[in-house]
Amino acid sequence: MISFLIKRLIQATFVLFSITLVVAYAIRLTGDPALMLTQGAGSVTEADLALIRESLGLNQPFWVQYTEFVKGLFSGDFGNSFMGGTSVSELIGLAMPATLSLALVVMAISILVSVPLGVQAAVSRGKWVDQMIRIGSLIGLSFPNFWLALMLVLVFSVTLQWLPPSGKDSISSFILPAITMAIILTATNVRLVRTAMLETLQSQYVMVARAKGLSENKVLYKHALRNCAIPLVTYFGLQFGGLLGGIVVIEKVFNWPGLGTLAFDAVSARDYPVLQAVITVLSMLIVGVNLLVDIAYGLIDPRIRTE
Repeated sequence: MISFLIKRLIQATFVLFSITLVVAYAIRLTGDPALMLTQGAGSVTEADLALIRESLGLNQPFWVQYTEFVKGLFSGDFGNSFMGGTSVSELIGLAMPATLSLALVVMAISILVSVPLGVQAAVSRGKWVDQMIRIGSLIGLSFPNFWLALMLVLVFSVTLQWLPPSGKDSISSFILPAITMAIILTATNVRLVRTAMLETLQSQYVMVARAKGLSENKVLYKHALRNCAIPLVTYFGLQFGGLLGGIVVIEKVFNWPGLGTLAFDAVSARDYPVLQAVITVLSMLIVGVNLLVDIAYGLIDPRIRTE
């Protein structure tokens, strides 16, 4: 197990450095931050722009700038934002809990709803319950997330005035963004759980468990669901990683103070240090989640532990 973890950590390190290198190079193709900083400042000469670039370290070769970023990465110092000079590490520290808390709530809702529905759909294959669950999941998949977010705000915030339309001021602020994202994820997960359970329910050990007189819930959730858990855990882990990376639109719609909003603003302002730091942190989280998924394999299936 230790050798496996070391191997995965080496792979993860290579992936992270590759991502940071590509991002650091690509963002510098988007434009000049000095021009953004001098917008609305009246007449600006090329000498003024050169002084700004020098103060930001942009006059140095790319490999020097990237080396400085990597050095800061090891010490936890991502430098300062071009816009305002605030510590990037401080900005990340303020935004990351908001993104993680929202993503965890969304995944919890999705799993708690999709697993029972998927199991029930598989057990009721071809019956009206199965048809209704499948139709509901198809409808959920048909909604664009930004449109669904705006409709929920219109109904529950503007019309009914039950929930806050934006911000992160209280627990109720989680409801609309979490439901918006959970509906689409749940629709996908229900179909996945149903497909996995349909294959498992045809297995001989399920028939043996039923022949022994075990309760239906124990047969379904202890035996059948556990034996199809590995592909589900894999997909849920990848889905959580994708959720972290694709949360930008929802955070922007709901003015959620997370990493997505921070990255969006950094792209608009060409704030190199902030965007590099956000993508690096998100990459570390995604790689970490995938590593936890691999470890979970051994907990779910003892045969993998033995191998």
